[in-house]
Amino acid sequence: MDLFNEKAGTSTNKGKAVTNPHQPLATRMRPHSLEEFVGQDHIVGEGKMLRRMIETGVIGSLIFYGPPSSGKTTLAHVISREINAEFVVLNAVLDGIKDLRKVVAKAETVQRMNGNKTILFVDEIHRWNKAQQDALLPHLESGVITLIGATTENPFYSLVNPLLSRCQLFELYDLTTEHVQTMIHRSLKDEERGLGKKKVQVTEDAVHHLADYAGGDIRNALNALEVAVLSSEPDEEETIHITLDIAKECIQKRGVRYQAGGDEHYHYASAFIKSMRGSHVDAALYWMAAMLEGGDDPNFIFRRMLILASEDVGMADPHALSLVNNAHEAFTKCGMPEGLYFLAHACIYLALAPKSNSTGAIFSVRGEIKNSGVRSVPPHLRDKTANSKQARYLDVENASDDYKYPHSFDHHWIEQQYLPEGISLKAYEPGNIGREGTLWERLQKIKKAFESTDK
Repeated sequence: MDLFNEKAGTSTNKGKAVTNPHQPLATRMRPHSLEEFVGQDHIVGEGKMLRRMIETGVIGSLIFYGPPSSGKTTLAHVISREINAEFVVLNAVLDGIKDLRKVVAKAETVQRMNGNKTILFVDEIHRWNKAQQDALLPHLESGVITLIGATTENPFYSLVNPLLSRCQLFELYDLTTEHVQTMIHRSLKDEERGLGKKKVQVTEDAVHHLADYAGGDIRNALNALEVAVLSSEPDEEETIHITLDIAKECIQKRGVRYQAGGDEHYHYASAFIKSMRGSHVDAALYWMAAMLEGGDDPNFIFRRMLILASEDVGMADPHALSLVNNAHEAFTKCGMPEGLYFLAHACIYLALAPKSNSTGAIFSVRGEIKNSGVRSVPPHLRDKTANSKQARYLDVENASDDYKYPHSFDHHWIEQQYLPEGISLKAYEPGNIGREGTLWERLQKIKKAFESTDK
């Protein structure tokens, strides 16, 4: 259950930590204090609330949410060391209520013996179901444990309200290239935990490459650095030289900060849609490529484009819907990697297409119906066969005979009542761009011609 080799709450908490030289460099360089912690200045910078809480030792239960490798686990570990608390880790994927009971029993013992707090860190807490999350509540209320939960999901969707109400929420952001570079330079200088005892020279372009390709993941960058150092022969002066070429060999695939099933999925999809809506072709292609690199289903991307073809392009270019549908069909026949052409084809077309959101009129009409109900169909619009039965029974004329057949008139249009009696509805607001503008202008000309003839 414990993620770390040395437990918080020991004599190493505020002093030097015991470091296992056989651990990977990224593990050895894990920050032990707020001063060493990199990034997230918006919550742990000078004067920020979480920093003040840590400095005063008044820590309540917390939820950290944000992308992978943003420092959630590390920050929890730092907090436990700063306030000299016992630190226990549960993984929501592997551990359940039985493991929670063991933690609580041990925490009660520790509290009785020396009064120390126990911080329970639950990684991927969103994986616990409602019953498991509810099992935490009485122990948070009693103060036996202080919870720090970590999740990559939006906690307002993935955690139960009673748990949220007992915790303070802090969002962590992606670490930047500069943050990763800071840790690379620190590991090269640190003689206790890092590579400082070795004579290592790393060119700045190599440092930048490692930091850039790590995609904000410090562990990824430090692991690559360690591989580079251990696999390179020293020169005559026992100096190891890490060049750009060596760095490229050690970290060959750029890190993508994205999870197809996580909260970031919706952020990327939103950026993709908004870029197409805003007619920014390059940005639309960028976010689509990022989603694909992150493992998103191309069919999901096509579904989003089908929606946009009607929602945002709509009547300005009615052909857009057919084009996206055809591109999707071609994709299913050919697959990847050639399918990228069809994805790009649809994406570029939608971004360049004229835009109209007038199809949203349906929601205004639905709102009207929900508020006022559905009224009766005007007699002349009713089904003629059904009306004929009623007419024969009542011995009256068929009301459907009053229907004016548009094709019998000039321009195949005639003025007549189509809405129910007493309804005046103006839901559709036509755009004046693209095909829609032409279609609307044509209809207005027909109406004007009818008015002038009628007079």
